[in-house]
Amino acid sequence: MPDIGREQTKMNRIIIYIGCLTGLAIAISCNGQTSEDKWQLVWEEDFNRTDGRFDETVWSKIPRGRSDWNNYMSDVDSLYSVTDGKLILRGFVNHDRSTDTVPFITGGVYTRDKRLFTYGRLEVKAKLHGATGAWPAIWMLPQVGGWPDGGEIDIMERLNNDSIAYQTVHSYYTQRLHIKEPQQGGQGSIDRDDYNVYSVEVYPDSLSFSINDRHTFTYPRIDTAEENKQYPFGRPFYLLIDMQLGGSWVGEVNPDDLPVEMWIDWVRYYQ
Repeated sequence: MPDIGREQTKMNRIIIYIGCLTGLAIAISCNGQTSEDKWQLVWEEDFNRTDGRFDETVWSKIPRGRSDWNNYMSDVDSLYSVTDGKLILRGFVNHDRSTDTVPFITGGVYTRDKRLFTYGRLEVKAKLHGATGAWPAIWMLPQVGGWPDGGEIDIMERLNNDSIAYQTVHSYYTQRLHIKEPQQGGQGSIDRDDYNVYSVEVYPDSLSFSINDRHTFTYPRIDTAEENKQYPFGRPFYLLIDMQLGGSWVGEVNPDDLPVEMWIDWVRYYQ
């Protein structure tokens, strides 16, 4: 017997997606909600602290790794601050290489092992300062399951001083099998000099992305023999926010453009 609820959900997502692509005047918003949907705020991080530090019951500093995105991560305190209700993450030239030989150091935080997210809508309001080689990112990884098998949800990546941001999906299906259909990414315009709101809605059968409540693209779950590899997103994910520098995608860093910062106003999670 077919799962009527799931089939109806699929149909709703298709209608929303077509409406957003065509500008069809139907009772939807292009962030994936119908006019009858009611999102309930279940958790919010507004960084309204007076001690200048982030809440360590929710956030941890991202440790150094070997990938382009984390090979300059550092726990140096000056890379992190909480001021006037904003989390500020920085990227610096490393002027003291006596104990750390990397040319640059960057700050990043994540909620791994502390605050996890499954189905629902996750929004982050952020202001991104530009620099040659700057690669700020807001994204999600699974609490359990390696990369890329467990999936990756990129809510925002911005390169250099671009006026666009990228939103992308990665999985075993896209990275190991190299299957690029359905479309695995989209992009949207941003205000380079002000705050923008980046969001993703996670459903059992699709991921729907938006920038400033304007739908960018939807990644659907499809019928395939590789179903678990194609859509591994029905599991708890943690959130990463990091001020990355350099790498094969963004290119080389111009030290004269540093320091660079990303400011996070708030994070909101709805169900």
